[in-house]
Amino acid sequence: MVKVLIVDDSASVRMFLQELLAADPGIEVIGTAGDGDEAVGAVERLNPDVITMDIYMPRMNGLIATRRIMETHPVPIVVVSGDLDAEEVASTFRALEAGAVTALPRPQGPGHPDHEREARSFVQTVKLMAEVRVVKRWPQRDKPGSFPPSPRQAMVPVRPKAVAIGASTGGPLVIQTILAGLSGDFPVPILIVQHMAMGFIKGFAEWLSLTSALPVHIAGNGERLLPGHAYVAPDGFHMLVTDDGTTIELKGTPPENGLRPSVSALFRSVTQAFGAQAVGVLLTGMGSDGARELKRLKEAGAVTIVQDRESSVIHGMPGEALKLEAATHTLPPDRIVTALTNLAMEK
Repeated sequence: MVKVLIVDDSASVRMFLQELLAADPGIEVIGTAGDGDEAVGAVERLNPDVITMDIYMPRMNGLIATRRIMETHPVPIVVVSGDLDAEEVASTFRALEAGAVTALPRPQGPGHPDHEREARSFVQTVKLMAEVRVVKRWPQRDKPGSFPPSPRQAMVPVRPKAVAIGASTGGPLVIQTILAGLSGDFPVPILIVQHMAMGFIKGFAEWLSLTSALPVHIAGNGERLLPGHAYVAPDGFHMLVTDDGTTIELKGTPPENGLRPSVSALFRSVTQAFGAQAVGVLLTGMGSDGARELKRLKEAGAVTIVQDRESSVIHGMPGEALKLEAATHTLPPDRIVTALTNLAMEK
């Protein structure tokens, strides 16, 4: 039984979320809180498995409450946004920096045509996040001048023409770490698929821009790939690259692995366009999206990197890739920065 604490300053919203969650026989709502201060106390008393956290609340807001909880009594926190305006989305990503594991929009109410679908997805995600018993943090390490060679990769890597990154749950903070660690003269375009609830991608790209020396864009159909630019797949479209490797294509073709955008679609396209002159990176996240296609990238001669278990919030996607022997390197985020820099900047 998954024990949930609901935190929201609106009594009607607390009741709505409680009804949604309690309808699942695998969930017990063990308490509610009307502000962050109440939430911090409730966590200590009730020991929940997962928390749903509002951002805008009186006395202590959700961002500060998240920081306090992660410092004193770490629990998986799901940020629930009732309004996807720019300010709330920005605050949501700051909560992810503070240790929240994911963010979701609040489901539409009964009577809305999307209510059942959104409610089902919301409940499922809350249950899954309860399995993240400890919010993973990676230690600060001295960044070495090179990254360790893999015994399975005897060839000297070719200087890449593109980097493709795929991530799901826990990915935003890792992607931020990677982009923030790359210098402004990084000479290779970076293509990013981050699984995220609808409505958050624009805020995600803006948040990445705050700490990245590289320009970060929401990818546009027909956009030319430029060196040293990062392109984030938009809501609802697969992000591909033309066969000549010069231009982004956005496709509304059916979801892959239940997802659109899909990491699998991006990796397959990058393999076709660049082959050995690519780097594939598969980060934290549930499921297996991108794992088989990462193996194809490796078989084409590309360098393939997966995030290590210790630094992953959920090791599903990288773990599936490791089962397939799809990775030439298994690294934490800071070492991924080093690897990409060494590969791309190598003379």
